[in-house]
Amino acid sequence: MQQKILILTANPTNTSRLRLDEEVREIDEGLRRANKREKFKLEQRWAVRPRDIQRAMLDTNPQIAHFSGHGTGDEGLVFEDETGQIKLVNGLALAELFSLFAEQLECVVLNGCYSEVQANAIAQHIPYVIGMNKAIGDKAAIEFAVGFYNALGAGKSVEFAYKFGCAAVRLAGIPEQLIPILKKKPNTEEPPVNNESVSESDQELNDSDRELLTKLLIRSGRAEYSARRPLCLKIRIEPNQLGFLRESTVTDFALQLIEYLNEINDKEALCKICFELELVFKRGKYSIDLENVKSKLNCN
Repeated sequence: MQQKILILTANPTNTSRLRLDEEVREIDEGLRRANKREKFKLEQRWAVRPRDIQRAMLDTNPQIAHFSGHGTGDEGLVFEDETGQIKLVNGLALAELFSLFAEQLECVVLNGCYSEVQANAIAQHIPYVIGMNKAIGDKAAIEFAVGFYNALGAGKSVEFAYKFGCAAVRLAGIPEQLIPILKKKPNTEEPPVNNESVSESDQELNDSDRELLTKLLIRSGRAEYSARRPLCLKIRIEPNQLGFLRESTVTDFALQLIEYLNEINDKEALCKICFELELVFKRGKYSIDLENVKSKLNCN
């Protein structure tokens, strides 16, 4: 079944300029190159007024609705009026509209500052909604959106695509990867990506596990500047792709690397880090902790 993605953009004349054309162009290009490109159709509506939202939803019946523009928090998202000036639409109004399309609408992306308020309202009706918990820069917003749709185009789930989008922000060296927030409709469960069963030992790492790996990575010396590139090559991560490799401190590099690998769910690389740390801490007090982490990752 082909999925329609409806992109709604608004940048009124009395608001700061956004690079919306670049965002939409990059999303379109990424979907055209995607492995599953035949499964997606992109619909675009520009300089959108409230009436235009209604018409676009009726005309396209999308599975994904994406807003690009400004947000103001409690007051609403910024659309345009008949003269191209600001027209605010609050979360309850958007939630009421989107609820009418709940049978086919699977995800709503609000790529605008302070849009978490609207995301909370919409998520009462729609399975997955992404909003921003504070102001987000133009470049970070574009990196997130492009990463998100690149992952969807590769056949990944919404939850994976969200994490991939956040990882793309971090990978670009922009410290705004925690701003996008994924909301789920109450009692919504992510459908499995494939039919393969998941091993009981193949679990998600918790905060303590990630803190342990970060701490040991720092103590091992593998996060020192001279050791970063060799470490990346050992765990099969291209160093040039890590925007935080050069300029971050030892602590920041270790933290960002572990969080990045966890966000993109690269358990193979995390296992390789565990094996590297074992060379240093195998006989120490952290050996049992490392074994527990390896068990969760199902390292061979």
